[in-house]
Amino acid sequence: MSTYDTIVIGAGMSGVTAARMLVDAGRSVLVLEGRDRIGGRMNTDRTAGFPVDLGASWVHGIDDSPLWDLVRALDIPTIEYTVGSFQVGGRPIENFADDGTPMDAAASAQWVDDVELADRLLAEEIASSASGDTYLDVTERALDRSGLSPQRIDEVREFFRHRVEEQCGAWIGDLDAHGLDEDAIDGDEVIFPRGYDELPRRIAAGLDVRLGSTVTEVSRTADGVVVTTADGEQHGARTAVVTVPLGVLKADSIAFTPPLPDEIAGPVDRLGMGVFNKIFLQFPARFWGADSYVLRALGEAGEHWHSWYDVSAVSGIPTLLTFAAGPFGRRMQQLSDDEIAADALGALRRLYPDAAEPTAQWITRWGQDAYSVGSYSHLAVGSTHHDHDQLAGPVDGVLHFAGEATWGDEPATVGAAFYSGHRAAERILGTPVDLSVFAERIRQRERSAAS
Repeated sequence: MSTYDTIVIGAGMSGVTAARMLVDAGRSVLVLEGRDRIGGRMNTDRTAGFPVDLGASWVHGIDDSPLWDLVRALDIPTIEYTVGSFQVGGRPIENFADDGTPMDAAASAQWVDDVELADRLLAEEIASSASGDTYLDVTERALDRSGLSPQRIDEVREFFRHRVEEQCGAWIGDLDAHGLDEDAIDGDEVIFPRGYDELPRRIAAGLDVRLGSTVTEVSRTADGVVVTTADGEQHGARTAVVTVPLGVLKADSIAFTPPLPDEIAGPVDRLGMGVFNKIFLQFPARFWGADSYVLRALGEAGEHWHSWYDVSAVSGIPTLLTFAAGPFGRRMQQLSDDEIAADALGALRRLYPDAAEPTAQWITRWGQDAYSVGSYSHLAVGSTHHDHDQLAGPVDGVLHFAGEATWGDEPATVGAAFYSGHRAAERILGTPVDLSVFAERIRQRERSAAS
């Protein structure tokens, strides 16, 4: 049986970050990854000759962001795209009324004012909420106090529901009242014209990463841990970092021996794992506004397919991205690609009756992915923000957990994955890891490899 200082399970952003920092500190590290690629839920498809980010797409808020600092240090190009967090305004958005007709500037301004009013009331209701209150409970209380007309209330209600779906991949009634506490975005947002997975791939360069190695058991022993893979291989180490998504832990895909203590098993059980699927439709020509970031259907017109994001800048070809999330996303992923695309196109044609047939499409099914079993974590009713951080462990001083679900400040983001991998490495090393030095070492290795 091979032995290492640390075994990292999962080669997503958190896994490769922890592994790289440990290796840079002189530790022997093995990374076991069940997929046939690095990146985890950062998955870029380049088969069409340009990148399509099927998983993570955005850096959500670049102000005071160590993740953004890393992107800049590695000279990774980005495109400013500041509507990736379901904002109601702030950038050019084409809003469509309940019947699918375009809203004029005055109506759109009124709509923004309505949401801002409801959000102020919502913040008060969340602050005074009781244990067990759902996000649906507090939004309804806020809307009851708003004084808006029934139709305007319906439109804001629909907006709140879709915001939860996009941010959490969950139904609004399954989210805790505090489930969007961490939703504030500081600064602009950006996307990646070369594909987001460039980041984990560059971090992982030179690491001992074994692809196609699905971990089935992690045993804690007197000497540390023994990790068993699906093909029967066993590897020993003094410590391990488990970075598989929360959905995999909830599915009991990995057996832990002895069983995980309540300090870890409790958060796994209480936290939720949402479904958020992407549908990219590419068109022969643009039929929407040249400066529009988003096309958004309000009320009945957007019951299912409500927001369309113009991501044409990545490929140079007119492309819209929409989402199927929460219960609707789970239903849609049972259908074929053509059925999903046709359903989405039908909704789009309520807004643009002359929309052409798509020339290409990309569709995800993260809820059916055995290596993620969902898209990202959320605060389900009965859980708290503390559950995210408690999930990180360690257990018996040898078993650490990392990934977006283990970072309470901004779960469900690449930033959370990065920071949690950093934290796991520091805990194992017992010493701080300077992120600017971390980035410079990546650049040094790349310069050496190129020379």
